Amino acid sequence: MLVHIVMFQFKEENKEANLVQVKAMLNALPSKIDTLKSMEVGMDISRSERSFDLVLVSKFEDQEGLNEYAVHPAHLEVVSIIKEVTTLSKVVDYIQ
Repeated sequence: MLVHIVMFQFKEENKEANLVQVKAMLNALPSKIDTLKSMEVGMDISRSERSFDLVLVSKFEDQEGLNEYAVHPAHLEVVSIIKEVTTLSKVVDYIQ
């Protein structure tokens, strides 16, 4: 299993509304993308200077599954919104 983790820092403008929108859009992806085996999306509650605003943990059978997800139209739609409302993202991929 390949685990794909992404953390996002959101812009301050409309932050709460954007967090809710992006979380909902991400949560809808498993029903639209077959190679996406599971996804968990969480909003930060600690609000510390070290924390990011939103994290997603998704799982795929293999690298090919992640590659198909990366170019899927439903994923690209979310990516376009995320690029508009975030300032920074970090990613980790690993084999479980």
